[in-house]
Amino acid sequence: MKRIVVTAVIAGFALSGATTVATAAPEPPGFQPKPIPWGTCASAALQKAGAECGLLEVPLDYAEPGGTKIKIAVSRIKHKVADDKFQGVMLVNPGGPGGSGLGLSRLGQFVPNRAGEAYDWIGFDPRGVGSSEPQVSCDGDYFGYNRPHYVPDDNELEQAWLRRAKGYADACKAKNGKVLEHLKTTDNANDMESIRKALGQEQINYYGFSYGTYLGQVYSSLYPERVRRMVFDGTVNPKRVWYDANIDQDIAFDRNIKVYFDWVAKNDATYRLGKTGAEVEKLYYSKVNELRRKPADGIIGPDEWTDAFLQAGYYVFGWADIASAFAAYVHNGDIKPIKDLYDASNGQGPGTDNGYAIYLSTQCTDVQWPTNWTKWRVDNWITHFRAPFETWANAWFNAPCVFWGAKAGKPVRIDGRKVASLLLIGETLDAATPYEGSLEVRSRYPNSALIEGVGGTTHSGSLNGVECTDNAIADYLATGKLPERKPGRRSDMQCDPVPAPQPAAATAKSAGVTGASRMLVRN
Repeated sequence: MKRIVVTAVIAGFALSGATTVATAAPEPPGFQPKPIPWGTCASAALQKAGAECGLLEVPLDYAEPGGTKIKIAVSRIKHKVADDKFQGVMLVNPGGPGGSGLGLSRLGQFVPNRAGEAYDWIGFDPRGVGSSEPQVSCDGDYFGYNRPHYVPDDNELEQAWLRRAKGYADACKAKNGKVLEHLKTTDNANDMESIRKALGQEQINYYGFSYGTYLGQVYSSLYPERVRRMVFDGTVNPKRVWYDANIDQDIAFDRNIKVYFDWVAKNDATYRLGKTGAEVEKLYYSKVNELRRKPADGIIGPDEWTDAFLQAGYYVFGWADIASAFAAYVHNGDIKPIKDLYDASNGQGPGTDNGYAIYLSTQCTDVQWPTNWTKWRVDNWITHFRAPFETWANAWFNAPCVFWGAKAGKPVRIDGRKVASLLLIGETLDAATPYEGSLEVRSRYPNSALIEGVGGTTHSGSLNGVECTDNAIADYLATGKLPERKPGRRSDMQCDPVPAPQPAAATAKSAGVTGASRMLVRN
């Protein structure tokens, strides 16, 4: 899922073959991890929360359990109830693929009614990510300013982007070698199984956001007897991994940016950017063209502008900040708030591309992407004419998969019939993981129930204060009780979505992203 680290956000997540696939072999016998050597966490936030941290040694290649080892960074916040009330360990993944989850052992504090206190919350950085060893990166300057315009409306632009994509793929291969062969979702699922073993638990509980829902699907399909309770928020459609999923995103993001422009227009008294969504949209694209002719401050071009607005398609968090940045540029010529928004999601310098490198390393090898660029060109132009906001930006974000230097595998056949319990959460207009994914996974897990945030556009927004949703999560974690399952392909419980924010006064100050527990998913 693009830039879901995010985040989320997210995104974050094949030519056609995702519907008929082979089930991956279970973990080879012979590897028994050592207990995790717990110690003090480097993170001040984790220290303050009372977490302990350690590194778990696992095989780079589970087919060779006695071979090269790597280390997975793990954190733990232990239960706060009597041992006879202990509900087990809760592993958490924030998505991406490529998001750091080490800080997510703090997530339990956001579960209402103290229902999280009965669990040991386990955060971890997936292999290659963050504090895990080795950390994968390829080119920290890849997201530098004033890149070629995303929309390749001439051959020179298209070739420039293809050279960039190939250059990034080549750098990944050169810098990471055989590690690149072992960053699939199945590798991460086997690492979760190693964490379970190292913690001495018969079963795990699991909370997955965005791509983390797909990791949960793979784990629970390979190890159904090891799953006790699971929560999926922003559910990946297993039929669409991964090429087709990104086309789906393009259409959904275009819809959501129009929803956002309507909100900006509704608050025209604050932002003065247009009295209708259509007027705001026209102004937005006029600035894209203006920045293409002359980048602001010589560095912020149409690509950086597009990327700064992308979060508005993911979440309602930050809507006001993005509108204020938009207004600051339109009314005052001040590009700094837009630059700040871009910089917040696109680091520059050595190692800052870690999340992106893992995103590609996983998605490019989970399943074979099309290697014929003609197919990409045709599919993305067709989609662009329908959904111009994000289509080509997303295409180039994923284009290194055309040239990827590691062999692709076959995705696991997702089968939840033996899984005892699953709670699904999704908003109706989620763009990063369109709602059909929640319905598809619900159909594959007969012991599941789906909560719908009706009409909402926020991706993976649970535990952000919507009482209907968050209390249902708390009830499920406390008792195992799911909402009553309804007949048909539909949601089982309907709640309000994460609410749109109040408008903020448009200023020339730097814009920032808000959202309470979102911080945990991003840190």
